[in-house]
Amino acid sequence: MHSETPAAPVDDSAPGDGLVKAGVVLFAIGAVATLVTVAPLFLGTDPFPTVAYTVSMLMGVGFLVAAAGVLRSIATQRRQARTGADGSAQAR
Repeated sequence: MHSETPAAPVDDSAPGDGLVKAGVVLFAIGAVATLVTVAPLFLGTDPFPTVAYTVSMLMGVGFLVAAAGVLRSIATQRRQARTGADGSAQAR
């Protein structure tokens, strides 16, 4: 029957997907930290310590990690396309 679930889970994750997910999490943490550190400027309260501003740097780090994951995925897809094109040319 086609409606049954497969016995083994299908692994459809590509190389670099983990880096993209980690980058998104780091970016989100950095974005929230940036909003928190900017809030005292608008509220007129005392600014946060330097550590809070350091956590804000995670936004840029997350962007770089996600970009590395995308580049890794692109490289893998190009490699697969190149071997697939070479394989079909050799089969003739």
